Order: sequence, then C-alpha cells, then structure tokens
Amino acid sequence: MSLKKIITIAAVVLITLLMIYGFVLLNQIFSANTKFEDKEVYVYVPTDSKYEDVQKILAPYVEKMDRFDLVANKRGYDDNVIPGRFLLTKGMNSYALVKTMRLNSAVKLAFNNQERVEDLAGRVGSQIEADSVSLLKSFKDSIFLKENGFNEDNVIAMFIPNTYEIYWNTTAVKFRDKMIKEYRNFWTKERIAKAEKQGLTPVEATTLASIVHKESVKKDERPRIAGVYLNRLRAGMPLQADPTVIFAMKKKSNDFEQVIKRVFYNDLTTSHPYNTYMNTGLPPGPIAMPDITALEAVLNPEKNDYIYFCASVERFGYHEFAVTLEEHNKNAKKYSEWINSQGVKR
Repeated sequence: MSLKKIITIAAVVLITLLMIYGFVLLNQIFSANTKFEDKEVYVYVPTDSKYEDVQKILAPYVEKMDRFDLVANKRGYDDNVIPGRFLLTKGMNSYALVKTMRLNSAVKLAFNNQERVEDLAGRVGSQIEADSVSLLKSFKDSIFLKENGFNEDNVIAMFIPNTYEIYWNTTAVKFRDKMIKEYRNFWTKERIAKAEKQGLTPVEATTLASIVHKESVKKDERPRIAGVYLNRLRAGMPLQADPTVIFAMKKKSNDFEQVIKRVFYNDLTTSHPYNTYMNTGLPPGPIAMPDITALEAVLNPEKNDYIYFCASVERFGYHEFAVTLEEHNKNAKKYSEWINSQGVKR
C-alpha cells in the first residue's frame, strides 16, 4: 500500500473520529439534562458562592453533572459564578442551563400592613437573601436616619406598601436605599403641597394615615375619618384614637402578638407617648404601615363638621358620625350594648 493511500485512510479515520466526537459532544451539550417534574423551578445561589457550591445547589435538578461541568468549563462559568435567583425549566440542555445561571431573575417583593420595622424586616428577609437582622440594622442606622429626616419611631413612614421588582441577592443597605428612592418618588411636589394644606409634613401625614388605616377597612369611608381627625387636630383636641391605645399597650408590654379587639375605659389612661387619649397631637410615629388609599384619604380628606365617630351596629365595618357629644354618646351606647351581647371580653 502506498504512503498516499495510508495518509488518505488515516485522514478519513481521523475525520470520522472527529465527527463522532463532535456528535457526542453536541449530544452532551444540547440534549435535555434536567431531572425535575415541575415545569420550572427557581434555584438560589448565595453571595460569594464557589462553583463547587453551585454544583451542590444544582445536584437535585441536573441529570448529568459532568455534562453541565463540560459546558461550564468551556464557557468560563466555573471561574465566574454569579449570585442570585435563577429560573430552570424542564428539559433544558446543558448549554441553556449554563446560560440561565448567568441571568439573575428579579423577585417580586411585596409588603403591606406591617406594624413595626421589626415586622417589616422579617417580612422582607423572608423574600430576599439579606436577613432580618441586617435589614433592621440598616433601617435604624443613625447616620441614615439623620440624613433623611427620620428617627426610629417614624422610619416606617419611609416604606410605601407595594410590590417591587428587586434582585434576590440585594444587600440590606441597597434595599433600604431603594426604599428611600421610592419614598421620594411617591412624595411628589403635588402630594407634599396637599399635606401642607392640611398642616402636615409627609411623615405626619403618614402617621395620621396609619390611624385612619387601622380605624376602617372600608376605603370609601377613610376620607371621612381623615376629615374627623383633622377637625380634632385643628381644634386642639386629643385625637382619642383607640388604635393608638392598642399600639401603646402592645408597645408597653413588648407583645405585638396579642390580639386586642376591645378597648376599655381603664386602657384609655395608659401612660404612653402613643396614647392619644392622654396626649394631644399626633403620636411619635405611625402605628402601622398605611396603604396608599389611607394616605390619599389624609391628603384628600372629606370636608365635614364631624368631631366624633363610633362603630356602627347596623352597617358592619362602617361607622356612625356625629357633630355633638350628645349624639355621639347615643351611638356609643348602642355599640357598647351590642358588643356586650356578643360576649367580646378583649
């Protein structure tokens, strides 16, 4: 056999082997490589994770890790791990898996109706990587509070209840900084002017809105309640808001898990800065996180002459309003008799 034929045969064999290798390689790269039954799953890669950590995280979801390793090595992912939240879909091949591990997927973070920043920190910490301790520390940072005109009593006013898109691996400080930007975006010149018209700053408006929020779940009634409280403030009267008494009792006992459905006369004498029966003006800060409808009710209150209101026994969830104390006492007596008949002790 001539040398030329030998070289030709060798070349054909080499090309065939390369084609087989290429086919095998392509098969490894582009064949399905997942082993979960759900249509899609999210995986979470903590900050400062190494490639070995990613392998452990993906192990329950990837069928053949050696195939994933091959693509990860070829594409340099094993030396450039990205932290975050990543979406895997059923049937993904190794190439797609490595690609998706570079696409950090945002979390739709939601919060509302939190009573304290401690509760908020826990709520947020359950949705992103930052834990509640680091979040609370960032919220209460003295330099941050001073620079932005807050204190520990009223900083909860900074958080506007909503759903936000944010990366899962956002740090506590970056989350806080995003929230102060959202706060400034919410408090437009128009809203600030409306607050000033009521004699309030944005924080004071939020504080009053938190009381309105707690007083009624009926959004259509909130502007009327806001009007009543503004009438009391202008008259120099105590707000006499039962929700502030409940908050004072919880804060004084440091027990925010207790459920208080009824306020008694003795409760009204509780000595505490948040008790608006014992103190005139607004409490030191919000007693909860008001939703936007409560905030808008304070900024756009109903103009009325009402000074008093009491829960209605005929329209549950609503209130009966009065201009005179005599009229209010009749409404209050009716409600007291009804709630006693229901056996509500506390």
